[in-house]
Amino acid sequence: MKQDNQSLVRGFILIGFSGFPDLQVPLFVVFSVMYLAILAGNIIIITTIRRDSSLHTPMYFFLAMLSTSETCYTFSIIPNMLANLLKKTATISFIGCATQMYTFLAFANINCMLLTVMGYDRYVSICKPLHYPVLMNQRFCTRLVVFSATTGFLFSTMETYFIFTLPFCGPNKIHHFFCDLAPLLQLACGRNYVGEIVIFLICILMVSCSFLLILLSYLLILNTILKIPTTDGKRKAFSTCASHLIVVVVHFGCASIIYLRPQSRYTLDEDTLIAVTYTLLTPLLNPVVYSLRNKDVQVALRKSLGRSACPQKM
Repeated sequence: MKQDNQSLVRGFILIGFSGFPDLQVPLFVVFSVMYLAILAGNIIIITTIRRDSSLHTPMYFFLAMLSTSETCYTFSIIPNMLANLLKKTATISFIGCATQMYTFLAFANINCMLLTVMGYDRYVSICKPLHYPVLMNQRFCTRLVVFSATTGFLFSTMETYFIFTLPFCGPNKIHHFFCDLAPLLQLACGRNYVGEIVIFLICILMVSCSFLLILLSYLLILNTILKIPTTDGKRKAFSTCASHLIVVVVHFGCASIIYLRPQSRYTLDEDTLIAVTYTLLTPLLNPVVYSLRNKDVQVALRKSLGRSACPQKM
């Protein structure tokens, strides 16, 4: 009987923004513009870093990897969300839901790992500047990115497995606009306490531990900056960290609210608003912050645009 019950649900209905029928078209327009801005911003960053040799440093290598991961992260959610805004009933198959959760969690985990790696890079750059070229060589940087990607996909596989081996035999309405952990746990007919503990531990490791490692890096950075005798020197040292710090606060702030709280506190309206923040606003913040606040990227972008304009003039 248990095995039969597990096969009753073949797909899910995404409630999403169905509670605001009059706003669905305006939301489609706004979210489409934001998504295009995210794609354009990340593509510009990746292309600029690749084309300009002055940006071939560990910091910008990790930034390019983060932009790539953010592009894949948003692609796993937003196109489907935009299509559903134009439908009367937003449905997703069982396999489609599992695939969306797997890819979303994988790149979310990778983002956390890359932000941690970028914090370590800033620590080595400011606190151990003489050893920086040796410690952060190309091979080591590549290994850090590979480790981040491998860990992200491994943890995502475990989380998705524990969720989709649960029995889904009752209601199939997901109170969200994509397949996330908490709403699917609410729909399950049974419980896997070991699986839920593993998922919670992964969330703690990805969110809390990553944030604590970044915090440790910045405490050591702050200690080094305070020892710099000149005000200009302090300002220059801190300016290299400001963009990363802004992204970290927003990213981990939203992630901790969603994934590090009791399941009983899940509410549709609040979580939908927060989810929009970490699926649209945070990915949009990354290219804006790293392009508008970063002089190196601005200079490289102007040079790139200048090279593109010169042949046209000729």
